[in-house]
Amino acid sequence: MVEPVVDLVSLSLFPATRAQVVESWRRTWPQWGGALSLTEYLAREAEMESMDHAKGGKLIIWVLAPRDDPTSLDFMCSCEAYKRAGLVAYPTSSTSEPNSVHEVTCYAIASVFTPPSKRGHGYASHMMRLLHWVIASRANLPKFPEAWGAPPEQVAEASEGLFSGLYSDVGEEFYRLAGPGSKEGGWEMRGAVSTIWDVGTEEGHDDGWTWLTQEQLNGLWDRDAGRIKKELANMLTSDTSYEVERPVAFATYLPTNGVCGFHIPRSTYALDVSMTGGFWGVQSSSDPDTYASWSVDLRPPPPTLIITRLCASEETFPGLIVKIKQAARRSGIRKVEVWKLGEGLRDIAERTGGRTFIRNEHLPQIVWYGPEATGNIEWAYNEKFGWC
Repeated sequence: MVEPVVDLVSLSLFPATRAQVVESWRRTWPQWGGALSLTEYLAREAEMESMDHAKGGKLIIWVLAPRDDPTSLDFMCSCEAYKRAGLVAYPTSSTSEPNSVHEVTCYAIASVFTPPSKRGHGYASHMMRLLHWVIASRANLPKFPEAWGAPPEQVAEASEGLFSGLYSDVGEEFYRLAGPGSKEGGWEMRGAVSTIWDVGTEEGHDDGWTWLTQEQLNGLWDRDAGRIKKELANMLTSDTSYEVERPVAFATYLPTNGVCGFHIPRSTYALDVSMTGGFWGVQSSSDPDTYASWSVDLRPPPPTLIITRLCASEETFPGLIVKIKQAARRSGIRKVEVWKLGEGLRDIAERTGGRTFIRNEHLPQIVWYGPEATGNIEWAYNEKFGWC
């Protein structure tokens, strides 16, 4: 059945009603449900929204719907916006002074979806253009285009974001062209770099290392936020590993408040997947600043142990990788992947059997709502924990 094309000016962005939330899940299940039945998929999504990273108004599902029927189940498309805590560091004019670090509100965007019957009419592009207007401070946005009609209404739980990020599986251009006022000024790609290892057969021993459960990791991520803040204060204003030549600001999500933790139950829900011993991380006993956490990526098969957060020096990294590969091997997983290693660690990774490449999926893209252009912003700690 061919659906009539709806004029974009007659549409706007609205927080989904409960019925629209469930309808959005039903629509995405055939494409993203994997091995889950529809019942399992709906149950997983409901459970995910009650977790720390989403509850308390941190998650809003937005729908592009008719202005005169905003609660319609026949909405055009939908997306998720997660409100998060982040940090932004501004380099100072003096090299002898630390960078100025600030806690900020930011957003992670996910699950952008248009049903097949409604594709090809620009609905998702328009939804993403409107999304800026409900998650950012409007004082930092250009004039709202008159051709779009009235701007969407703001809601108390959203707005005031200084930046937002997403992970594209449809290439870079779609989101880059979805700006708040035109076909420019959208999300720009940063560092879609992965390193993978085959786990091999090197077993090693556990002396000097502590295996971590998810509960233990929750406390570690809280301490990690303090570490990240200190590192941002001392981050160099220029480095060959940066995506931006001389950043005017460094922006990052924080792994706290369930942001890193939700990866574990999401990847294993209703599936026969587990890590030996129930361990989802490892930490050096002699150097607590050396640690890693992970989840399992089941698609595409075979399963991959995906590192969500990694902290190590060039001296401690080789030993840490041995333990991560050991955890994967003991759980029957044959590959390990990490996102966006620093250049020093990347060189060591290659000497330990790692292969680094540019991904063509899960492309990290960021847009900045501050006074400077997005092209001048460096995405720091661009690791898997930020994905949603």
